[in-house]
Amino acid sequence: MRAIRSYVIRGGRLTSSQQHALDNYWPRYGIADTTAALDSEKVFGRVAPLVMEIGFGMGDSLLQMAINNPDKNFIGVEVHRPGVGRLLHEIEAHALNNLRLYCHDAKEILRDCIADGQLDTVQIFFPDPWHKKKHNKRRLVQLEFMSLVRQKLAIGGRVHMATDWVPYAEHMMEVMSAAPGYTNAAGTGQFSIDTDRPITKFEKRGHRLGHAVHDLIFVRNA
Repeated sequence: MRAIRSYVIRGGRLTSSQQHALDNYWPRYGIADTTAALDSEKVFGRVAPLVMEIGFGMGDSLLQMAINNPDKNFIGVEVHRPGVGRLLHEIEAHALNNLRLYCHDAKEILRDCIADGQLDTVQIFFPDPWHKKKHNKRRLVQLEFMSLVRQKLAIGGRVHMATDWVPYAEHMMEVMSAAPGYTNAAGTGQFSIDTDRPITKFEKRGHRLGHAVHDLIFVRNA
């Protein structure tokens, strides 16, 4: 049976800047081998806490976090080439040495490339909520997937999620509260308020439209 995907590859034209970045900067900042184990010390030239962001979109928040946290290494995973191209352009423009990208399915990257306990943090910001009930099965945050995420986190590592769709926030809380090996950093059933997540243009627009944003932070405890 074909695996259920949490995304659809949408057609979209690359801008000249995005195409230029893919052509010229991917060899420097992209990780092309999507089956080999990630040697983060070799990739970054140092040992540092490793943060993975799944589905970084156009890369605004991930870029800012890499700039704000030079002591950490960041891995971004995204399937949409325009977003990858845009972030590659920004990495080069800011001369960042602590951010690398995969353009591939995050589930497969976690399964095939990330060692157990290798990650300090996993970030899932504003994933597709798949609003229609018949499509809820496509949501990324499911018990099976969060079990895989937990396996790749170090003990004490955390998963940080955010959504502006209330039903998905409730779904995330239900899944994470039932997932073995996690503790809610904000307390049982509580959403997190104080976070270090940058506020993006997308989120600011949502605030203006009255959309409530919910953050969840869960810590691997076993």
